[in-house]
Amino acid sequence: MKRVVLITGASAGIGKATAVLLAERGYKVYGAARRIERMEELKSLGIETLSMDVSDDESMVKGVKYIVEKEGRLDILINNAGFGFYGAIEDVAISSAKYQMEVNVFGVARLIQLVLPYMREHKWGKIVNISSIGGKVASPFGGWYHASKYAIEGLSDSLRNEVKLFGIDVILIEPGLIKSEWGSIARDNLLKTSSEGDYRSMVEKLTRIFGGTDHKHSEATVIAALIYNSIKVKRPKARYSAGYLAKPILFLRWILPDCLIDRVIIGQLK
Repeated sequence: MKRVVLITGASAGIGKATAVLLAERGYKVYGAARRIERMEELKSLGIETLSMDVSDDESMVKGVKYIVEKEGRLDILINNAGFGFYGAIEDVAISSAKYQMEVNVFGVARLIQLVLPYMREHKWGKIVNISSIGGKVASPFGGWYHASKYAIEGLSDSLRNEVKLFGIDVILIEPGLIKSEWGSIARDNLLKTSSEGDYRSMVEKLTRIFGGTDHKHSEATVIAALIYNSIKVKRPKARYSAGYLAKPILFLRWILPDCLIDRVIIGQLK
């Protein structure tokens, strides 16, 4: 029996790499994204593509219903869709902040609500939520993005112990810096929002730091392999991390007090 997988944000980056890997490993994969035209090449691998906007309830309901009607089940949900709206908290419009949370948190939660009844029915399921090292350590000008990822960490911790008795595992993936569109989108939002005014100097320095490490970022396939390894084991860990700087940053977060973390961050932006 092929396990049926729904992956959001499958048009690029981690989502696309994961869809390809799981299809190659024999899973029945449904890749979902807003821009369905960007998933044409996935079809040649037997991946079915769906148009889905995780900020639109009707879109999510329709997508899950289609998969269940066609397959009779939905075994694995990989909540990968998301983006980073960077800018000083003072400058980011509340409407933009709400959209950040809508996509990165409420879309995740709504899809979980939609798939859980089918997983409980079959007494088996895996829910993989893509968090970030940014769900443990927050940088300046990423307040709303970090808020969304901190929320995903807490949501997943609660959910894990709610559904364990039904045979459902909840897995957090905490990527480090990965080659994807995410970085350029975050930088563009930062420059549009806070490149003028009192924050200008710090924004310029942070933008240079972002750009200076691009060539060191890990390939998305690193996280795809991590996701595959997490869903194939009988008893997965609660959290997995990989990618450029993931391990050292999470280790420093664990051992250092907040005052030293702050000193290191502020020192980079002076």
